[in-house]
Amino acid sequence: MDVIVAALPLVIVAVLLVGLLWPATRAMPIAWIAALAVGYIWWNNPPDYLAGSSFVGVMTALEILWIVFGALVLLYTLMQAGAFDRINKGFTAVSDDRRVQIVLIAFFLATFIEGAAGFGTPAAVVAPLMLALGFPALAAVIAALIGHIIAVTYGAVGTPIIVGIQDPLMIYEDQIVNDGGMSVVEYSHEVAAWAATYHALTGFLMPLFAVGMVVYFFSPPGERSLKPALSVWPLCLFSGFAFAIPYWISAWFLTAEFPALIGAMVGGAITVSLLQRGYLLPDDEWHFPPREQWADHWVGAIEPGSEEANGPVPNGGEQMSLLKAWSPYIVLIVLLVVTRVVDPISETITDADLGAEFAVAGLGEFTIGVVIAWNEMFGYDLAADIAWLNAPGFWLLLSAILAIGIFGMSGQQVKAAWAEAAQKLVSPFIALVFVIAMVQVMIQSGGAPGAPEVGSMIEILAIATADATGPLYPALAALIGALAAAMVGSNTVSNITFGGFQFTAAHELDLPSQIVVGTQAVGGAIGNLVAIHNIVAALATVGLVGQEGRVIRLNLIPLFYYAVVVGIWALLFVYVMPDVLPSVFDVY
Repeated sequence: MDVIVAALPLVIVAVLLVGLLWPATRAMPIAWIAALAVGYIWWNNPPDYLAGSSFVGVMTALEILWIVFGALVLLYTLMQAGAFDRINKGFTAVSDDRRVQIVLIAFFLATFIEGAAGFGTPAAVVAPLMLALGFPALAAVIAALIGHIIAVTYGAVGTPIIVGIQDPLMIYEDQIVNDGGMSVVEYSHEVAAWAATYHALTGFLMPLFAVGMVVYFFSPPGERSLKPALSVWPLCLFSGFAFAIPYWISAWFLTAEFPALIGAMVGGAITVSLLQRGYLLPDDEWHFPPREQWADHWVGAIEPGSEEANGPVPNGGEQMSLLKAWSPYIVLIVLLVVTRVVDPISETITDADLGAEFAVAGLGEFTIGVVIAWNEMFGYDLAADIAWLNAPGFWLLLSAILAIGIFGMSGQQVKAAWAEAAQKLVSPFIALVFVIAMVQVMIQSGGAPGAPEVGSMIEILAIATADATGPLYPALAALIGALAAAMVGSNTVSNITFGGFQFTAAHELDLPSQIVVGTQAVGGAIGNLVAIHNIVAALATVGLVGQEGRVIRLNLIPLFYYAVVVGIWALLFVYVMPDVLPSVFDVY
């Protein structure tokens, strides 16, 4: 009965979001109320404790939104300045072959946007670009969704790891220290590195998958074949490895902010350079069939290649150099590297003592400064903080401000960029606040005075799942993360919801938890392939709302591939590789 009641909030999310197709802005407040009811009635949580748990979630949501806002401001600043248009033209000038354009735009450009902005932005930005080039709207959405998946674990400059794994696992700090003698930050770094390992070993085929899906399903029905995709396999595999190698190295030797950005920039630069020199180009060009042969569901309200699809050309976009167009993101990477690597700077911008401290009777202790913190919420052992200066959001905004001078932008352009970013935050703000508040109520439920000794709602569900699946659990762990991401449309929220779940299940089965939680970070990424919110957003940008079911059905193919292969790797890493390579795995 404990398991059934604990699952109630998640069941409500599944029914409302997936079953009834309610928007998250309506469904998540109801799910949060359900979590409060379960916490109060079944877990004996006092009302003020439930309020404190909810506020932990609210502050986590605000930290995410701070990052997303900075990412969107920088993105829309480049779009207003014409820099983004120049970047896109730099890719498309390489070849008119649609397969090559899929690799360069739907893979490299989409993974870069995911690393910089995340939260559904790549498909919503890249799909219209491909539509403007003459791609069928449905093909553009499919290619963009598949192409960016390998980068999602490190989207929005590492948010799914930093906010999704690191912060929630602070509740298990003592156990993590006792298990491996490492801090939660070090532990989350290893989780991120293992996630990159799964991705690199599996996701290097995503360029080939994206090309294959488009050339097969967007040819005339009687002429469908994978031969056009197989004829560009050298380009696809080279692109996959060119991305995956620097991506994997960044995950292991830098931090979670960098893998997607560095993988896309380094891999894209190498691939474009070779293509421009005539290497890896296919012998013949592949194009879509004549327009009159297209199926009705391929195209929506916006005609591919039309003036409406292309939109206005920003001033200066054509003449701008590629280096200048990319320069704000180069500045961003430099700022992030310096603030993470130079100890005096990193210590200063994370120093919770640099600020004013005060207490309010009955509410708790507050710090306002370099870090905004709320401790001892309502007298309980509940705390949350926002390191707003250290968070990528601040450095994203700083890069956007510097971009104003770099591009010589007008006040109207700047105003438009910031207004567009603010407008895009309204729905995510409502959804994120309530979904993360719900998750924190579930996570914190076992720590309230008088709570039953069975543990929190999340711990109960994790132990029950581990007991039911036994040794096969690692093979299924990624699917758990994918399910959550599919429902809420966010790798970060999936990690917040099930990161502790996976950690507890791994301990219940005496498995290496870093490797298991790493599959969660991957699962939260691949669930975006069928996340209804991301699909709706992408379809809306190409005038094709109403084809959500068709997109989900097609994207189940790469989702199945990814989940099965990651599951197999997880079983090998947990049960086989420690015996084969003991020197590598003995620490786990």
